Amino acid sequence: MDIQTKKIQFIQKFLALNNEAVIDKLETLLKKETLKESDQQASIEQYNREIDEAEDEMDRGEFISREDFKKQMDKW
Repeated sequence: MDIQTKKIQFIQKFLALNNEAVIDKLETLLKKETLKESDQQASIEQYNREIDEAEDEMDRGEFISREDFKKQMDKW
């Protein structure tokens, strides 16, 4: 059975539901899963943007060496 057939069958069963509690549960589950997918995609995109920005900063020389960082830490 392909995904489109599954969706149609699910929608048909959903439309036949008369139990509001079950509909609420399905709605909550759908929202939760949709948020997971969008959060995961956003996280990957954000991660890639941060890597790109870090590489750009390195290319521009906008960083300090580990030794210089240790010296700064000693002053704290």
